[in-house]
Amino acid sequence: MLLTIATTGMAGAANAQEAMTLDQKVNDIFAAVTGPFVNLIFAPIPGTGFPWIVMWLVIAATVFTIYFGLVQFKFFGHAIALVKGDYSDPNDAGEVSHFQALATALSGTVGLGNIAGVAVAVGIGGPGATFWMILAGLLGMASKFTECTLGVKYRNEYPDGTVSGGPMYYISKGFSELGLPGGKILAVLFSIFCILGALGGGNMFQANQAHAQIAGIVGDYPGWITGIVFAGVVFAVIVGGIKSIANVTEKIVPFMGILYVGAALIILLVNYDMIGWAFGQIIGGAFTGLGVAGGFVGALIQGFKRAAFSNEAGVGSAAIAHSAVRTKEPITEGFVSLLEPLIDTVVICTMTALVITISQQLIVDPVTGLYVLNEAGSSIATVGGVSGVALTSAAFGSAISWFPYVLAIAVILFAFSTMISWSYYGLKAWTYLFGEGKNSELTFKIIFCVFIVIGAAASLGPVIDFSDAAIFAMAVVNIFCLYFLMGLVKKELVSYSTRLRAGEIKKFKH
Repeated sequence: MLLTIATTGMAGAANAQEAMTLDQKVNDIFAAVTGPFVNLIFAPIPGTGFPWIVMWLVIAATVFTIYFGLVQFKFFGHAIALVKGDYSDPNDAGEVSHFQALATALSGTVGLGNIAGVAVAVGIGGPGATFWMILAGLLGMASKFTECTLGVKYRNEYPDGTVSGGPMYYISKGFSELGLPGGKILAVLFSIFCILGALGGGNMFQANQAHAQIAGIVGDYPGWITGIVFAGVVFAVIVGGIKSIANVTEKIVPFMGILYVGAALIILLVNYDMIGWAFGQIIGGAFTGLGVAGGFVGALIQGFKRAAFSNEAGVGSAAIAHSAVRTKEPITEGFVSLLEPLIDTVVICTMTALVITISQQLIVDPVTGLYVLNEAGSSIATVGGVSGVALTSAAFGSAISWFPYVLAIAVILFAFSTMISWSYYGLKAWTYLFGEGKNSELTFKIIFCVFIVIGAAASLGPVIDFSDAAIFAMAVVNIFCLYFLMGLVKKELVSYSTRLRAGEIKKFKH
């Protein structure tokens, strides 16, 4: 018996070594094939170090903010009323409420980027990166407004009450309505990128990071176990469609948001005397750099980059979730969606940045008052030399010793919620390409869950890089098309605001 176990053990070790070698070979081949595409999407503007894709998103957000007359501020109060259900007619076509649509879209964007990504941004760009992150978040509200209005306006409504919407529909239909060529081709291109992004960044990366966080607390164990558990739970939710997803997200998103923001507020209250200093660091660092890596430009790049990567404004993904809302006024979901970057970037990301700054995990030179760079000179030196999610964990743990456990719960919830939302995004892109129907939908849902197990079990660096690039390639197609279609949104805005002022838009009692 012992001999059998020993032999099996040696064979298992040999197989594992072969598998690792095979994994490495697959990774190397995949990296070589996809590398040029990844490098193209994330290439910096010559001489700046500023990724052109981030500038593409920020310029679009600025254009939409100006074109729609600061819509994110003018209609903020009305957006809150819509989420509360004040104007919701239960007889309108659609599958979910305004609040459920917002929660589903938020569950896709509020994720590990809010925890780990912000720590990276502040670690490289200093607290000043937070200022530019907030600014980009506020501008991004206008991008969400534009794409989500179009999502509802051009969605498909079916006899059984289900709907399908998103950029692939408004690109093909909108271009056709305006007599512009190429709409179908651009819609297909967007759908392909969306499926790739859903399987990678919206799925495998989430499963991989969730497993790493769990293993860090309970000890190392095979990733496929985490993958199978996640796949089972995710499948149980997504098999019921958007209504099932929305029923889960409307409960889990407020809970995980309150859990995370609540913990951050406790730390801010404990260190209330440092809040003024922290905001001084944010404002000062935004314009002077305070001696951080890259100075002022480094802070600006990191802030804009984190906001763009976190709230996905302009990517077009959220328009797919918002398209399922119950309404006959497309513009109303545009108003609701503009709350998304506010919650994701301006509130949650800022909380992370404030806690990291106030907890003094970033090392400051006591003589000059400037931040000390690490040995490589690439980022700010931190207590314990940690970065990313470990830096956030250390920042919270400095005030609450058991917070790493809360963070683990938050990471698991964030990963799970991102997966179920992105499964819906990928599904709608899939059915656009391969047709609606139960069999087509079930096929994609099974594929999606298989990729959860793969993501949790394997080290897939190049795959994740490629899927991230695919998500931002969605933004290239989407924003290009939004410039042609934004005039249609302007008509909707003028019509609705005129009727709202005239008292023609009625409230409903519930």
